[in-house]
Amino acid sequence: MLMLMWRKSPLFWTFFLFLFFATSSLAKHRGWVRVKNVNSALVTATVKPDNKYAKCIGSVIAKKGCWSFLKGGFLWDSTSNSSEIDFQERKRGVTIHVVDKNGLRVPGAAVKLSQISTDFPIGTMISRTILGNLPYQEWFLKRFKATVFENELKWYKTEPLPGQFNYTVVDQMMKFVRKNKLIARGHNMFWDDPVYVQDWLENMTVPQLQRAMKSRIKSVMSKYRNEFFHWDVNNELLHFDFYEKKLGPKATLDMFKSMQREDPLATLFLNEYNIVERCDSKANVDRYIDTFKELKKGGVKVAGIGLESHFSAPNPAFMRAVLDKLATLKLPIWLTEVDVSSMYGLEEQAVFLEQILREAFSHPSVNGIMLWTARSPGGCYQTCLTDEKFQNLPTGDVIDQLLLNEWTTGTKRGKTNEFGSYNFRGFLGEFKVSILYNRTIVNSTFSLGHGVDTKHITIHV
Repeated sequence: MLMLMWRKSPLFWTFFLFLFFATSSLAKHRGWVRVKNVNSALVTATVKPDNKYAKCIGSVIAKKGCWSFLKGGFLWDSTSNSSEIDFQERKRGVTIHVVDKNGLRVPGAAVKLSQISTDFPIGTMISRTILGNLPYQEWFLKRFKATVFENELKWYKTEPLPGQFNYTVVDQMMKFVRKNKLIARGHNMFWDDPVYVQDWLENMTVPQLQRAMKSRIKSVMSKYRNEFFHWDVNNELLHFDFYEKKLGPKATLDMFKSMQREDPLATLFLNEYNIVERCDSKANVDRYIDTFKELKKGGVKVAGIGLESHFSAPNPAFMRAVLDKLATLKLPIWLTEVDVSSMYGLEEQAVFLEQILREAFSHPSVNGIMLWTARSPGGCYQTCLTDEKFQNLPTGDVIDQLLLNEWTTGTKRGKTNEFGSYNFRGFLGEFKVSILYNRTIVNSTFSLGHGVDTKHITIHV
């Protein structure tokens, strides 16, 4: 179904193009908006399924003097799964050539290969509750190679009183990370929400606060240099403004500059919620994009885009439209704190979690996913993957299906053809391969990275 809509108001003119695909119930809209009588305005597109309630399906900050592009969509049937997995971005063809010592190709050689790791990191948050908890550790390590700490690295935890640094718990958690060869995100250096700012910072003068912040940066970045592969610099800066109120509009810019001086190789992120989850007047995709552009204009390098991804019922079409917009920045995109509201039952949480993960994995500009699902004696923040005995809940089954089955190459066996070659398509990452020929076994490893062409590997037996 094709529907054209034209709307006129005292503030703006709007033109919409709706495309309905009956097979998947996915509706997409694209349109242009131009404001008048104001310099800029947040324009949202809404839909009323069954005339029940208005649901935001897209937004744009329209500016005077130009047409602004508004893109979004929605699932007409909220239970539909409309993601189209772009395996072209995640997989690549491989040809293994087996040759003898004379360089002649060997047909009929037995080939066994398995994937050691993938190039698309998917991890989950942990807290101090994992320390010494062997069942928890066993469950976690079977599935994940990436993690982030819940609260332990945050400033209010590591320096509760001025000058009294305490990294005891962080050190213990980093020992777990190093021992198991995990990668960890640094979350976070600063948090703009005044609720999570220590009392002793609130009444400081500008010079005092600046010294305290530089001390925080130097302390943690020198102690854990090269330990965290990302750093969230100023958490939730669109929703809150503690540091801007204290230090002025360039507070975040100065944070980036200070962190880059301390460690020029640090990978620095912004991190925000309600960018990809739903429409929000404070934190929409256009404001987020403008923030990245302002930081770049200020002379700092922002290495990545963090999307917290605390969802209620997800809208995959809206999610896709937002990711498409963010992709224009040509920066890596990470979903950093994925969960689904506990207002839903376990089965419904699992359905929604799968929709979110499939939509993110299908987008070529998304480089990784971190879940927000640490288990504690009292439960989880919003979404648990296991019960208290570390037996999978339906959400945990979703993780196993995707991570351990669908999104890994697994183990493959076969024989070289008459040309001495073995062909397969695999997910990007690290592989080990064994060749058996004339009772001789040769083992090798190789990396499979991005490329449009087939990767050729030669193994001598």
